[in-house]
Amino acid sequence: MSDLLVDLLPLAMFVVLMGLVFTSYPIAFVLGGVAVLFGLIGAFFGVFSTVEFFNFVPRIWTVADNLQIIAVPLFVFMGVMLERSRISQDLLEALQLLLRRVPGGMALAVTLMGVIFAAITGVVGASVIVLTLIALPTMLKVGYRPSLAVGVIASSATLGILIPPSILLVFLGEILPMSVGFLFAGALLPGLLLALLYVLYTVVYALAAPGAAPRPPRDADAPGLGEIGRALLKGVAPPAVLIALVMGSVLTGFVTITESAAVGAGGALALAWLRGNLRDGALAECLRRSTMIVGMIFMLYIGATSFAYVFRVLGGDVVVEDFIAHAEFGPWGVMLFAIGLIFLMGFFFDVLEILLIVIPLFGPIVIPLDFGAHIPQADVVYWFAVLVAITLQTSFLTPPMGLSLFHIKGVAPPTVSMGDIYRGVAPFVGLQMLCVAIVLAFPEIVLALPHSLFDP
Repeated sequence: MSDLLVDLLPLAMFVVLMGLVFTSYPIAFVLGGVAVLFGLIGAFFGVFSTVEFFNFVPRIWTVADNLQIIAVPLFVFMGVMLERSRISQDLLEALQLLLRRVPGGMALAVTLMGVIFAAITGVVGASVIVLTLIALPTMLKVGYRPSLAVGVIASSATLGILIPPSILLVFLGEILPMSVGFLFAGALLPGLLLALLYVLYTVVYALAAPGAAPRPPRDADAPGLGEIGRALLKGVAPPAVLIALVMGSVLTGFVTITESAAVGAGGALALAWLRGNLRDGALAECLRRSTMIVGMIFMLYIGATSFAYVFRVLGGDVVVEDFIAHAEFGPWGVMLFAIGLIFLMGFFFDVLEILLIVIPLFGPIVIPLDFGAHIPQADVVYWFAVLVAITLQTSFLTPPMGLSLFHIKGVAPPTVSMGDIYRGVAPFVGLQMLCVAIVLAFPEIVLALPHSLFDP
């Protein structure tokens, strides 16, 4: 009987974690608490030594000792500082001027703004709030259907998960054996593909239901070339320069990811100073907010690392490997199972929670798989990492734990209901999974750019 209980400990550990998620207690402490609890239970059954709790410290220290991870707080600071510099309003106005006569032009402007924000911040929460505050009231005022407006805003903001410089990609590069620069290059085209799917959906929606995304009347005052030029210079040029500094330096191999993050943080600071947005303690406030975000990220890392260690010691990885071996999935079945599990976990867990729990478990199983002529075995790790990144975007949009949904509801006008938000994001979740299917079928989308940049 005791042997059966020992075998069930990994499953019980996961079930208890799932149950505690719904208590609204901070998930970082839930992960750490479950790890300690089941470590003690394992010690009672003789399958976990209490001295192994000391192994938490060196495993946690590896993240502090990794120079690549320094890029995370730098990218967070860059995102907070760019929000403070208020370039978002100028950027949205410039894009709206360019797209004013296109079907769904305002929604397309928001999508493009999401792409640009993703390429200069990589912080989803800030992008969601900023886009909601500056774009949603205007879209509703001109007659946009609330579900379409919030769907476009929520999905566009999640592009920061995939388009470099992404904090999630930095962590993936730490967890799996690969080059972060190569991974950044591999994620760029899939990110742009997903943005293109959003654009196509929005245009088709606007053409099929013109009342849902009205265009300004033709007799409205058309902006002149001078006005458009000034708007582009003020709203588009600054982020374009910052994108060139951050992404260009990494993709060309000129600097490391950490140095690139430092350049981006310095550029964002200079931009805020030039625009006069560092008065009245603004820098101190940005540092405080950045510290809070970074603290939450690394507390989550500590809890998830502790959970994953105890789970593996109790035999959780063996249980998963035995299940996959007995199921005889084959390489494609294993890949689809891993992606499907990540998608389902997105309904209940945050992005970093899934990343830090699932990837150490499935990475060693998926990476050695041989997909034959479909993709070289050495490239499977990058293909898998990008597929994971695309799938993880759904966790921001899927109820009941979709953080983007709560960010939008918290700052949206009272007339926007949760029903509007759920209806709005559902098609975009489908588009995200369509992008997963396309990248599964055509791995060249991931591999073409990095091989052209980094291969001798």
